[in-house]
Amino acid sequence: MSKRNLGDKIKLASYDDMFGTMDDPAGPAAPDGQVKDVALSELHPFRNHPFKVCDDEKMEEMVESVKQYGILVPAMAREREQGGYELISGHRRHHAAALAGLSSMPVMVKNCNDDEATVIMVDANIQREDISISEKAKAYRMKYDAMKHQGVAGGISLEEMSETAGESRKTIQRLIYLSNLCDGLLDLIDRKKLGVAQGVDLSFLSTDKQETVLRVMEDMGIMVSMEQSAGIKKAAKDGLFSESWLRENLSRKKPPVRKVVFSQNRLDSYFGPDMSNKDIEDVIVKLLDEWKAKGGRD
Repeated sequence: MSKRNLGDKIKLASYDDMFGTMDDPAGPAAPDGQVKDVALSELHPFRNHPFKVCDDEKMEEMVESVKQYGILVPAMAREREQGGYELISGHRRHHAAALAGLSSMPVMVKNCNDDEATVIMVDANIQREDISISEKAKAYRMKYDAMKHQGVAGGISLEEMSETAGESRKTIQRLIYLSNLCDGLLDLIDRKKLGVAQGVDLSFLSTDKQETVLRVMEDMGIMVSMEQSAGIKKAAKDGLFSESWLRENLSRKKPPVRKVVFSQNRLDSYFGPDMSNKDIEDVIVKLLDEWKAKGGRD
């Protein structure tokens, strides 16, 4: 089976197919789904939901919209074995409805397994503009694992995810690596205190080693450079990593790069206009060698 055919088999319905349109809240229900009014107390968050629901300005705007117009687009949920429903998408709408004083909201009930629900949940949220790097990392990891459980090979999973999300395979792969970081390091990346490239290097360390790096960086008041993170990754792979090794290596100061630039006027006072840059450099180096031979160094 070609990659394209396999990718086509696992593609999801469009947003309008899943949720309906603004003019028609019920929308064209999925063959196995129905839209019904469900009590907010019966709706429970998706297990390990990676996207944060924040009481920020956008939430305030959503609450005002819900108070005025109600919930225009149904959430999606599936029945839980222990009763009630597990939200697949619509966590922010659920929170806004509660803040707006509603007791229930429209929900499309979907029959799907864990992997199918995970893919739908990620795709319904991943395009939002306010998603942090850590949220994306955890979401892509969940979708990647779900697609592998469905029997999709890793490389094809990345290709399909790239097409769906509009991000390169390399970007998605790097984000999946970041999902292996401890929360403290992920927080530094979200706050732009630690670079993504450094985070990818550190993601190959075990959790206890990551915690050591985080603690040492905080103690020393520094963030690791790309060169340092690559060295830490290699030391961990070679079995050389320890807290003392880390502190010693992070304490080393890289010698400053020395660069001397001559002004055009100064060069013209010594060299004729017919001399090339290479000729000028050769003359300067020759004179410096003579100066060094006479004991000029030190």
